Amino acid sequence: MASFLVTGGAGFIGSALVSRLVRDGHTVRVVDDFSTGFRHNLEDCLDRIEVMEGDLAELAVCRASVQGVEYVLHQAAIPSVQRSVERPASSHRANVTATLNMLVAARDARVKRFVFASSSSVYGNSETLPKLETMPENPLSPYAVTKLAGEKYSAIFHQLYGLPAVSLRYFNVFGPRQDPHSSYSGAISRFIEAALEGSQPVVHGDGEQSRDFTYVDNVVEANLLACFAEGVCGMAFNIGTGRRFTLHELLRSLSSIVGYTMEPIYASPRAGDVRHSQAGIEKAERFLRFEPKVSFQAGLERTVEWRRKTMRQPAGKAV
Repeated sequence: MASFLVTGGAGFIGSALVSRLVRDGHTVRVVDDFSTGFRHNLEDCLDRIEVMEGDLAELAVCRASVQGVEYVLHQAAIPSVQRSVERPASSHRANVTATLNMLVAARDARVKRFVFASSSSVYGNSETLPKLETMPENPLSPYAVTKLAGEKYSAIFHQLYGLPAVSLRYFNVFGPRQDPHSSYSGAISRFIEAALEGSQPVVHGDGEQSRDFTYVDNVVEANLLACFAEGVCGMAFNIGTGRRFTLHELLRSLSSIVGYTMEPIYASPRAGDVRHSQAGIEKAERFLRFEPKVSFQAGLERTVEWRRKTMRQPAGKAV
């Protein structure tokens, strides 16, 4: 068994990683400032993990968090294109300054592997699909710029200092624990909430924009593979399913699950959003032995069922 640090471990993806690591018998430490994560995301394993509260934009916090750990899964970020457009300086601090500090601390602590959570947003609006790691990056938002900066810093720390660092470009991750109430939430969490409340979902744009929606368990698996794969340090990998669905197709799938036809309200497109996104995952398949085991439809059904259960919880209980 190994020791792991999950930054942003109280968040949506971070807490999924923590649950898996604990289930597999590893020692886990979480560091989070709880600005976008929630302690109740960790309630199923709080007695088996160590939780540190702190701001990773402070180097001292980063140094303390990496002491005695072998693997760092750096998930902490402000994960929102829209928020980065509105508040670019705070996104830079949380996503770039904190990442650089974590890299410095991980290098000095001689960790065995540093896995950085990047994003498909680094590709921008390329008309070529699927998107491959050999394509030029063209970020369209401050958020995308921060993720590309984190990738470049990770690669340079490997090249200059020998830090075993890997970057994973996530494609539109969804699943249980994704906050549906935030104004910055992803489409799937917002649409599921509307479906279960019987309200109309808001579609920004014409609904024909498409995404490679990736269930969170696939991303968790990719992180663990990236920790132990050989010959991958300094590289970036697409993590998706290799398929894409329009928002209209998403709504039709949700309609079949909840049993009624969802009629959307259309609104203006969001600044910085890309039109189409689809992962080419051949590189991850080859080097990481990655395989998306949970399909879009299966993941959607699991997420709807999770949200149904949490909505039925007694009043006053966090969800």
